[in-house]
Formats: sequence, structure tokens, C-alpha cells
Amino acid sequence: MLDADPREPDTETPRAITLLLVDDHPVVRKGTRELLETESDLRVVGEADSGEDAIVKARALRPDVILMDVSMPGMNGIEATRAIKAFLPGVGVLVLTSYDDDAYVFALLEAGAAGYLLKNASEDDLLGAVRAVAAGESALHPSVARKVLERFSAQTTPTPPEDALSPRELEVLLVAATGRTNKEIARDLDISPRTVQVHLANIFSKLGVGSRTEAVLFGIKRGWIDPKQIG
Repeated sequence: MLDADPREPDTETPRAITLLLVDDHPVVRKGTRELLETESDLRVVGEADSGEDAIVKARALRPDVILMDVSMPGMNGIEATRAIKAFLPGVGVLVLTSYDDDAYVFALLEAGAAGYLLKNASEDDLLGAVRAVAAGESALHPSVARKVLERFSAQTTPTPPEDALSPRELEVLLVAATGRTNKEIARDLDISPRTVQVHLANIFSKLGVGSRTEAVLFGIKRGWIDPKQIG
């Protein structure tokens, strides 16, 4: 649905994805770090035990991905995500929580999270979600994504897309919203995958977002994208 391959990797060996772990439970952070650091392309650069600490660490470390808990003493994950995205819009925030309540999902996505994963997820699901978010993809279960689309479509405030995006960028976003990969978008629009990459990067920059989740929700709320056409 929202999931797709937003950026094709270069042929050169990519640098490791840097991560900041945010959770008030040391045992959870330890276990998550140990899992992530078994992967050669992932590197944990810091840990935080509160929302306030997460903001400080994010500003100093500028990680690619933040694994964010929801419920913590003091500032919660929703507030921390909103604050971090304000000064680091390109960071991918992947929520890792025990809470599956719709209110938390909607609030975190409104705050700028790119993905939402429960702590009972498998190791493979967690690793896949981290890599997806690092690439600018969405990491939402399809059933969650559908509820999100329905929720945000009810908040539509029509705005002319040409005020923000070029016609070609809007076309790329509309196709990307259907879940197609870069190669599929390139085929559909008769352009190169590299050109798709460039358009997506420009879209993210112009909209001030860091993932397709954010870009698609941005478009839905402004009436550019019809959720019924996303399958």
C-alpha cells in the first residue's frame, strides 16, 4: 500500500545505517542493540531513556533511523518524535512499542513517524522495518495502513498541488502512493529509475518529509491523492 522502494541503492557498498535507540527499559535497549549489531549494515550510535534525552541525542548524533518507544517518563514518544522531526525532518522514526491502539498510531504518524511496529514482531520484521525506514519507505502493516489512509482522508484541506510540486513530481508521488517500486514507477512513466530517485528526493525536500509515509499522507490531506485508488 504505502510500502515501496523509494531510493535505489548505489552500486557501491553503502555505509552502515546509523540508529538511535529510545526506550526507558535498559533490558529492551540491550536486547535490541545486540540484535541490530549482528547485522553488518546497521550501527547503533546511541541510546536514550526518555523523550528529552532522545531530542538531545538526535541533535548531536543525527542518526538515519530512530527506534522510538511510546510510553516513557516525562516526554513521551509522540512529543519527542514531533520535536525531533522539526529540526531533523529527514530522519526516519520507527515506533517500536507494546501499544497497538489506533490513537497512538494516528498521533505518531501525525508527528512524523514513518513506521509502527509492535515489540512482539519477529527479528526479521524488525530488521526489515529498520532498513525500509532508512530507505524512506513506510513500515506499516497493511491493515494499519488502510485505517491510516481512511483517517487522514477525512482531514482533507484542498490545496493546489502546483503550489508545492511540479506536474512530474506529482505524477511520481501518485504512482508511488500505489506501492510501486522505483523500477515499476520508471516503467509506468517511461523514465529511468535514477530519475525516479531524483524526483522522490525533490518531493521529500519540498514537502519537508523524510519518508513515503509522510509524503503520501501530506498528499492525502491536501486532496492530491485519493485513498480509494491506493491498493
